[in-house]
Amino acid sequence: MISTARLETPNASKYLQQLCKHFAHKVEVRFDETEGHCALPPGPAVLRADADGLTVQVEAEDAKGLIQARFVIDSHLVTFAFREGFTGLDWSRP
Repeated sequence: MISTARLETPNASKYLQQLCKHFAHKVEVRFDETEGHCALPPGPAVLRADADGLTVQVEAEDAKGLIQARFVIDSHLVTFAFREGFTGLDWSRP
């Protein structure tokens, strides 16, 4: 199952790098300024930053894993993007 979401922000690269650096303490991560790959326990996450925003795609074997992956991304982005009043991503349905 796959779900995607997008945060429109001029700080996309900053958030991508913050997320990847944070996740690298616990899981395998590779990233640069515009793309990140994180081996989250429920499944892989791919983050892509462009001038207008951050696109996130998470993958999991089942709905429970998808919910967990979304929560991990959302909860960390809420912390990193608090200055923008960010409260959570609008995830696509699988």
